[in-house]
Amino acid sequence: MALVEDGRRILANLVYSQEEIHASYGGVVPELAARGHLEKLPTLIRTALAQEVRRQDVDLIGVTRGPGLVGCLLVGVGLAQGLAAAWGTPIAGVNHLWGHVYAALLARADLEPPLLALVVSGAHSDLVRMPAHGEFQVIGRTRDDAAGEAFDKAARTLGLGYPGGPVIDRQARLGDPRHQPLPVPSLPGLEFSFSGLKTALLYRVRDLGGPNGLDAATRADLAAAFEWSVVDSLLQKLDRALDEWPVREVVVCGGVAANTLLRSRAEEVLSGRARLTVPPFALCTDNAAMIAAAAPHARQGAELRADPALGW
Repeated sequence: MALVEDGRRILANLVYSQEEIHASYGGVVPELAARGHLEKLPTLIRTALAQEVRRQDVDLIGVTRGPGLVGCLLVGVGLAQGLAAAWGTPIAGVNHLWGHVYAALLARADLEPPLLALVVSGAHSDLVRMPAHGEFQVIGRTRDDAAGEAFDKAARTLGLGYPGGPVIDRQARLGDPRHQPLPVPSLPGLEFSFSGLKTALLYRVRDLGGPNGLDAATRADLAAAFEWSVVDSLLQKLDRALDEWPVREVVVCGGVAANTLLRSRAEEVLSGRARLTVPPFALCTDNAAMIAAAAPHARQGAELRADPALGW
């Protein structure tokens, strides 16, 4: 739940994390996630409104309409529709991926399209052109696993637990990618593929005796090598996309944008050709402020100019 003024200024941004609930299952359990939404959303709404503004001051309600887990989306959309009816307030359904791009506009007040975005979130690893507000063109995407999914599976292969992204990041800081090098995925054009890298890690761990046979140093080296290969693949394609679609603004966003190696190397790859914006950690992972920032543009009907077949 978030309150955002004029699409740019965050008044409140409340997040209830379910990581501990799902960690024991090694991934998100859809029914438990939806139940958590149902239990916590009303409390978050009351908390935000009590602290910041009156409901009469809310002139638009934005809600995530997808992509995402159906049960969670149903809870959110149903609650938002109820509030809109009770308050007499307009409502806008916002694409979840739009929200990640608009998180960058919350982070940098003078950021405006046209821009190029690398969106690495959950099941998506997409390169996207944004020529104007509410207009998106997918120019590259993954053929199989997305980067976030690959990190989760790599963490399970290494016996590191869930969620995979943060734990791989922490382990990688303790290792050296040169000690256990892994292939860097490369496809023609602007497409990604991480299934082969995931398999290479699986075979390497098997040859080393399985996850229980790894000492701490080897596990950290493998985490570092896997992270390096994923990040290098992402940034190679971002570099190529900027050559093909030159713009002055580049955004790296989504949950994987919280990765410290990706954040540090992205600036090096751009080499002054464009200004880079990466949202702060709190706006990389799923949050409501980014949905509120995108809501005015979704309300204008511009979402019909995106490509729903690609999730946008």
